[in-house]
Amino acid sequence: MNSVNEYQLPRGIDIASLPKVSLHDHLDGGVRPQTIIELADAIGYDVPESNADRLAEWFLTQCDAGNLVDYLKTFDLSTAVMQTTEGLTRIAREFVEDLVADGVIYGEIRWAPEQHLSRGLSLDATVDAVQEGIEQAIDDAERAGNSIQVGQLITAMRHADRGLEIAELAVRHRDRGVVGFDIAGAEAGFPASRHRLAFDYLATEHLPVTVHAGEADGIDSINSALFDGRALRLGHGVRLAEDITVERSDDEGIYVSLGPVAQWVKDREIALELSPSSNLQTGAIAQWGTDLVDHPFDLLYQLGFRNTINVDNRTMSGTSLTREISLLADAFAYDLDDLEVFQQNAAAAAFLPLEDREELGEIIAAGFESARG
Repeated sequence: MNSVNEYQLPRGIDIASLPKVSLHDHLDGGVRPQTIIELADAIGYDVPESNADRLAEWFLTQCDAGNLVDYLKTFDLSTAVMQTTEGLTRIAREFVEDLVADGVIYGEIRWAPEQHLSRGLSLDATVDAVQEGIEQAIDDAERAGNSIQVGQLITAMRHADRGLEIAELAVRHRDRGVVGFDIAGAEAGFPASRHRLAFDYLATEHLPVTVHAGEADGIDSINSALFDGRALRLGHGVRLAEDITVERSDDEGIYVSLGPVAQWVKDREIALELSPSSNLQTGAIAQWGTDLVDHPFDLLYQLGFRNTINVDNRTMSGTSLTREISLLADAFAYDLDDLEVFQQNAAAAAFLPLEDREELGEIIAAGFESARG
């Protein structure tokens, strides 16, 4: 993976220096390879590579499987070293440090506490451990002259039956770092409706929800996320493009019609948490092509959807938010104005009070204006 400082726009604008918002970023998908090696050694867990660079390459190779199920198998390694208070706190601290280095001013960290109980921790203890790491990194950033806000997104695994329990966990910690709820894992065959009780409870408690949908399954999954899950954002959501029909194209442009689900998402400005590199790795965009230029990202943007740019899993994709922005700018010739739109979209969709979202928007506007010179 290239250094975040290597990605520049025309006129030498450093993308890493631009203020950014990260909404879809998995804690267990962003563990530093060297940290995995050290923590695995401490608990006697075998790793496929004992060198950090080679382990990073191993993740990339394994994750280029073309489907979500095989992609998710790599998480067995990262979650294995996230079963202790010390491991969770260290990984959360380093995770936020990497956000700061990437120019992120607000980040939401999503992770599934139910996957971190094998060494005796309780659900509440795992959340406290992650929050401790987050706060350590925020304090360190402030001492270094940087500013970042971070919130936890508590995730339930969609193939399990603990949705309501995890939703209750999220609500218990809403005043101690938790900003919202998510479901993740194998999507096909496990619709949001399986966790309807959890979503009903969250609605009564007014805790915001995002749902993985439209990655490994299509419109029905998205529909369930919207109506069973009351999702305010869609995790990925890229296959929403299946509900867009190209009627004709000519020299003046492409003419399309939107199906009812796509129209609903657009009209209500429901944010799409798009993750370009990950979508290529998992085959989420296979029906449109195999290169980034084939990604429906630009189609959705041109049609007025609330696109946001995300990393999904930094380690698995060998990426950063700066890199994802750079790749999209190269593929679709986006300029600074376009990139600001995506960051403003993310700020507006953040699970924060309105006043805080408006302040984020002002910081982004000022940062981009300064970059314009």
